Amino acid sequence: MNRTDALDMVRESISAVIPDADVAALEPDDAFRDVLEMDSLDFLSFVEVLSERSGMRIEDEDAPQLTTLSGSVDFLVAHMR
Repeated sequence: MNRTDALDMVRESISAVIPDADVAALEPDDAFRDVLEMDSLDFLSFVEVLSERSGMRIEDEDAPQLTTLSGSVDFLVAHMR
C-alpha cells in the first residue's frame, strides 16, 4: 500500500464515523481527538472501520499509533506490504 492509498483509507474511515468531519483540513500531526472532538467511542469505531477497510486486525496496543493522520498512514504502509 502506498501513502496516498493509506491516506485515502484513513480519511474515508474517519468520515464513516464522523460524517461531518473536515478530513481535508486535517494536518498530518493533528490529534484526531482534539481537532475532530473525537471521543473514545468514536476513536474505537474509527479503529474498527479502519481494520475492516484494510482487512487486517488492529490490536489494542496499536491504537496509540493511530491518533494522527501521519501515524495512521505510517502504520498502514508498514503493515500492509
